[in-house]
Amino acid sequence: MALMTGEQYVESIRKMNMQIYMFGEKIENPVDHPILRPSLNSVKMTYDLASMPEYEDLMTAKSHITGEKINRFTHIHQNTEDLRKKVKMQRLCGQKTAACFQRCVGMDAFNAVYSTSYECDEKHGTHYHDNFLKFLEYTQRNDLTVDGAMTDPKGDRSKAPHAQADPDLYLRVVETRADGIVVRGAKAHQTGIINSHEVIVMPTIAMGEDDKDYAVSFSVPVDTEGIYMIIGRQSCDTRKMEGGSIDVGNSEFGGVEALVVFDDVFVPNDRIFLNGEYEFAGILVERFAGYHRQSYGGCKVGVGDVLIGAAAVAAEYNGAQRASHVKDKLIEMTHLNETLYCCGIACSAEGTKTASGNYIIDLLLANVCKQNITRFPYEIARLAEDIAGGLMVTAPSEKDLSDPKLGPVIDKYFKGVAEVSTENRMRILRLIENLTLGTAAVGYRTESMHGAGSPQAQRIMISRQGNLAMKKKLAKAIAKIEE
Repeated sequence: MALMTGEQYVESIRKMNMQIYMFGEKIENPVDHPILRPSLNSVKMTYDLASMPEYEDLMTAKSHITGEKINRFTHIHQNTEDLRKKVKMQRLCGQKTAACFQRCVGMDAFNAVYSTSYECDEKHGTHYHDNFLKFLEYTQRNDLTVDGAMTDPKGDRSKAPHAQADPDLYLRVVETRADGIVVRGAKAHQTGIINSHEVIVMPTIAMGEDDKDYAVSFSVPVDTEGIYMIIGRQSCDTRKMEGGSIDVGNSEFGGVEALVVFDDVFVPNDRIFLNGEYEFAGILVERFAGYHRQSYGGCKVGVGDVLIGAAAVAAEYNGAQRASHVKDKLIEMTHLNETLYCCGIACSAEGTKTASGNYIIDLLLANVCKQNITRFPYEIARLAEDIAGGLMVTAPSEKDLSDPKLGPVIDKYFKGVAEVSTENRMRILRLIENLTLGTAAVGYRTESMHGAGSPQAQRIMISRQGNLAMKKKLAKAIAKIEE
């Protein structure tokens, strides 16, 4: 089986025995929990779209291992066209869910580990690349969702992993056995982990020899003994427990994050992709970060499309769509959104072949893409809030709207243009609230700042890759300076 349907995916997650905690309780049925189910629906969409003929070219690819048709989220990029299609696919998924659809991080981990494990084998004579190829083929054949786990809690940022007061603040190897290793630690902010079959763990920073126990990469099923997850809070998350569909804003789709604890987890030898070769930790981090920063030029743009559309609808429902300043704000939102898309496409088109044979994006342009992502969605959200008006955050609840006494009053006084129902006006305003302030803002607004590294991380990479020395030579040549 190379492709699962959306329903088959849901049932495959239902069969897993994940240890998930939320609000101080163990969640026995996460698949059907009202707070968690929308995030599962977002991943399900990546399976549903892959089964639709009109999206086959974007959503599927040909495996370079088996030759079979696979979901593109499990693909190893074979050329720059694959890199561009990745971005276009992510925009499509963002448009269809208006939320984080969670499979990007695994796809980016695949491609980063693919080339890094190959180069580590070349230098050290290890067998990590063979291990990874077997895991990849297994993932492709079964159309699995894989989470990529990079972010450690980090503790004191001024100290290296080995120098922390608590050595578990970076995930590390605590025991080496003949048949594998035992790891301990945690990975934070893990989007999509509760909706994944497997997780690829990677180091989070470049490391020195003293940190070699922390220079580890591997994969295990997410219901492996010793792994448990604590769900993070989101603004307005308990609205999903209230029933109804208006106040949530986006009632069908969403995303959740979790702290993932590895409490002495055993990893068999054939699932290890890096173990102590500390000089490759930074390489793996840089490549994964580059791929993931490219991803934001697709996924955030797709969600941006929905937000721009919602703002335009709100303007119509308010009767303000003809105002010149409203038109100009919509133009500015579109300009910013398409600029983000341009960066995602540009770093893809300028991609190059690695020694392992897969393609990597232009790292400088990928970092420029993500640097823009840390800014433009905030302005797009601000303009959407401006157009929507204050009712976006002061509207009564859905229960008030349906109340026999209060409903007619709300309907009377919160009517916009006469042709549009008050309910529909409230629905579009709640969607904007969800995208800019509510649960979806975690995956659009705040994640735009911190996902795939903080703004300063991108600026460091831009400084390294900007080739300032070459540009100085260009200026001196034009100025006819001889030194």
